[in-house]
Amino acid sequence: MKTRSKDEEADDLRPEYDLRRLLRQGTQGKYADRYREGTNLVLLEPDVAKVFHTGASVNDALRLVIKLKRIPDMAEK
Repeated sequence: MKTRSKDEEADDLRPEYDLRRLLRQGTQGKYADRYREGTNLVLLEPDVAKVFHTGASVNDALRLVIKLKRIPDMAEK
């Protein structure tokens, strides 16, 4: 089998696509703000996902857990 040169490996774009035209139509930094904000992705186990159908419902439940966890701390004071 014949090996390809580095130039051939780097250029895997089909001939009908003009990279200069594609890049000219793009918007630079379109998602930069989202990237800077960061993202937390948590995969739920299937049994948990059956109960919590939306991200909002998961957040509500976790906020309740946070509040309940603070209750013993308040009692010690």
